[in-house]
Amino acid sequence: MKTQEMICIRCPMGCQLTVTQDENGYSVTGNTCRRGEEYGIQEMRCPMRVVTSSVKVTGGQRPVCSVKTAQAVPKSEIGAVLGEIAALRPSAPIHIGDVLAGDIAHTGVALIATAND
Repeated sequence: MKTQEMICIRCPMGCQLTVTQDENGYSVTGNTCRRGEEYGIQEMRCPMRVVTSSVKVTGGQRPVCSVKTAQAVPKSEIGAVLGEIAALRPSAPIHIGDVLAGDIAHTGVALIATAND
């Protein structure tokens, strides 16, 4: 049996969760909504995060443009994602929603611009 305590980040409530894994699966206590249960189980199986950062822009009005992954990526892949982001040098103009990398760090997730330049 494996037990982990965590604070849910899916809504502003910030519930203190206790997630237990045993031979029958997962159980979550401390949550006040279904999202807390889903979050706790996901964190035990494979923690995921949306990555936000910035990329250096060639020929833009500003030297950098903010970006984020279109969906959450496995927490274990964040370093690889940030490494690829650091190597990107997109050319201006860039618009909010532009896909700057279609499959960042082989995660199957797109990297999109969150600002205009």
